[in-house]
Amino acid sequence: MEDYPRTILDLEERFPNEDACRDYLMQLRWPDGFVCPRCQAKEAWSATRGRLVCRVCRHQTSVTAGTVFQDTHKPLRLWFRAIWQITSQKTGASAVAVQQVLGLGSYLTAWTWLHKLRRAMVRPGRERLRGRVEVDETQVGTEEDDSTDELAQLKVLVVIAAEEDGRGIGRIRMARIPEASRSALHAFVEQTIEPGSVVHTDGRPAYRGLDRLGYGHEVTVLQGQEKDAAAKLLPRVHRVASLLKRWLLGTHQGAVRPKHLDYYLDEFTFRFNRRTSRSRGKLFYRLLQQAVRVDPAPYKTIVGGSDTDQVDHNI
Repeated sequence: MEDYPRTILDLEERFPNEDACRDYLMQLRWPDGFVCPRCQAKEAWSATRGRLVCRVCRHQTSVTAGTVFQDTHKPLRLWFRAIWQITSQKTGASAVAVQQVLGLGSYLTAWTWLHKLRRAMVRPGRERLRGRVEVDETQVGTEEDDSTDELAQLKVLVVIAAEEDGRGIGRIRMARIPEASRSALHAFVEQTIEPGSVVHTDGRPAYRGLDRLGYGHEVTVLQGQEKDAAAKLLPRVHRVASLLKRWLLGTHQGAVRPKHLDYYLDEFTFRFNRRTSRSRGKLFYRLLQQAVRVDPAPYKTIVGGSDTDQVDHNI
């Protein structure tokens, strides 16, 4: 049974201390009881500082080891409130907003937390799209500092797949690609769409050959130079592209560096695919559930080793 807080007041009452937070993470990480990450034994005793000691191999671990929360120096209560802030807002939250709401002393801490959590927004082993699926590319503008410290506009190519759900949109997938080549587009289709599905594209030659990969392929060739022709013929992916660009410019003020764009695409996908959820608490539950199932993301990994002199040791 899914168990999660329904309101901010419920959140505060349920997680008043670190023990309550650890107990909740225990339920999410080991719903059938503790399993030693080294020998797979199912018995352990509790030690100090939230550690668990396996009764068989004596390996010491904790509920946060090997998760998004590994090596954090901040209270889990603060993490829980950050996750609530992120999931309770329909359009998400920027690092500035998270810093202000939680009273974090460092913008860098808030920014790093958001990037760690974005890595948990992709569920391991998630199902591919199926049925009839529109696929098309769009250019996304992002901001990057140039050599004179002025913001230069860069264009990044993003490919989008959107399930057709009647006249509406089902689930989506997105990815940044270096170019609209056959190898890049075919790889995206194979990674995100179940074989046997019908892939609906425009007449770009790079999409040819999808039938040999086990897909039905419906091609709609754009006729003439009508301004909105593409949006009318592939309306779902163009609607998603419009919402994505609006979200990047609104919530994140367009200040998304190309090297981090993939994780913003993951966040947008996480939110979009759960847009009909009536409970913000359920999104809180889902993100925490995935946060204890993905590998840690150290700060140096997130920044790619280029900004290590800015590391905040209180993260």
